[in-house]
Amino acid sequence: MVGNWKLNLDHLQAIDLVQKLAWTLADAKHDYDLTEVVVAPSFTSLRSVQTLVDGDKLSIRYASQDVSSHSSGAYTGEVSAEQLAKLGVSYAIIGHSERRQYHGEAEELINAKVAAALGAGIAPIVCVGESLEVRHAKGHVPLTLGHVDGALAGLTSEQASQVVIAYEPVWAIGTGEVATPEDAQEMAEAIRARIAETFDSGVANGMRILYGGSVKADNVAAIMAKPDVDGALVGGASLVLDQFSAIARFRQL
Repeated sequence: MVGNWKLNLDHLQAIDLVQKLAWTLADAKHDYDLTEVVVAPSFTSLRSVQTLVDGDKLSIRYASQDVSSHSSGAYTGEVSAEQLAKLGVSYAIIGHSERRQYHGEAEELINAKVAAALGAGIAPIVCVGESLEVRHAKGHVPLTLGHVDGALAGLTSEQASQVVIAYEPVWAIGTGEVATPEDAQEMAEAIRARIAETFDSGVANGMRILYGGSVKADNVAAIMAKPDVDGALVGGASLVLDQFSAIARFRQL
């Protein structure tokens, strides 16, 4: 379960939420081997979260919300995968719908970011998904698989096995439309089939496919019951302790 905090929480608030999340899950005897818990704070909070996680020996992992395609040089405002690796970052969210929409990120850049993350030992969480217009035109499967193809182009099977795919139904975010667990399964199944076709069944079966469409405590169990959905990329609910801790403990709900 990955909590994407987006542009929320300063470093003190991040420390507070991670501490309380760890305590809540400890009280519930959470099995991190069964359900991994990851938070993705702002860049400015990563060092604080690292210090807390390392100092208290917490099992919670942390991710960056983006990563540069460059390793060093005259790229003002960029943060490299190597720099993030030094902070103990386990995952990097790449190609989020908000990066695609507001920053014009396309497959070539996303592919370069995936390669950069893998080169530094960071697992990419690659976001894919379609808009409302594409969904209404019934083009959601080919467009989303195009995102997958572009992001993973040129990877070996070994590299691909380190990638996590997160399907975001962009069409159901703030539109009044509702994505169902069946929608999540349809796309996760299609993505897994494409991975098997591009690489092999071993990579496909082992790949973790997340669902990122307004996941909350009251719908997570139904989503996670689908055979090809392995986890969730959680937005606003990950900022609420009771919500995110319940999502992480969905097996007990």
